[in-house]
Amino acid sequence: MMEDTLQIAGRTYASRLLLGSAHYPNHQVMLQALEAGGAELVTVAVRRVRMDDPSGENLFNLLRRHGYQILPNTAGCYTAREAVLTAQLAREALETSLIKVEVIGDDQTLFPDVEELLKAAAELVRQGFTVLPYCNDDPITCKKLEDLGCAAIMPLGAPIGSGMGIRNPYNILIIRQSVRVPLIVDAGVGTASDAAVALELGCDGVLLNTAVARARQPVQMALAMRKAVEAGRLAYLAGRIPRKLYASASSPLEDLVAVS
Repeated sequence: MMEDTLQIAGRTYASRLLLGSAHYPNHQVMLQALEAGGAELVTVAVRRVRMDDPSGENLFNLLRRHGYQILPNTAGCYTAREAVLTAQLAREALETSLIKVEVIGDDQTLFPDVEELLKAAAELVRQGFTVLPYCNDDPITCKKLEDLGCAAIMPLGAPIGSGMGIRNPYNILIIRQSVRVPLIVDAGVGTASDAAVALELGCDGVLLNTAVARARQPVQMALAMRKAVEAGRLAYLAGRIPRKLYASASSPLEDLVAVS
């Protein structure tokens, strides 16, 4: 079997599970969970981490020292202007053009503000960023983001932190058929079966945080997510059987042994 890797803007990743760095009990548990999950890309909210820590051991340095590639994100931004400025800060401080773009519409649902997101994505692509936008599971919005030049599309499965799983698999299927860039479900995954479903639908990866960090056993849940992503990807590549309303015998009906 050929090596099956995730490709984003010319970069290759062996893992299709991207993990966040927030809400863990402590940094040690976070590092153990990241290792168990096999993640290579770890997202960090730029506006919520001090970069001028006098000790020099801020979260960015800690992750890099352990070999993780940081995916900075613009969490906490409510306008395109805020998102662009945050991305510029991240590129300057972390020397990376990779950015996960979040532009939130309100505090209750944390749904993206599509109008502001499109503005931010267009400007950041123009400035040479590798843009991974967090967006609604709307095929039209996803296609527009691809057309703007985004390197991947990251629709939500359900609201951030809700653990509700993939609430509209049909939209995810339509998006998969519509876009050619990598498709990564971002937000809403609550347990391993949710991650498997995302990959079985044809998504190229899953980004999650709360489902692992807030689990009773974060390290164990990270391992479960890793195995679920691998299983879901294998199932997608293998091709599931068609759904049927009625039974279909798995054993042949011809040449049956006579029973007297």
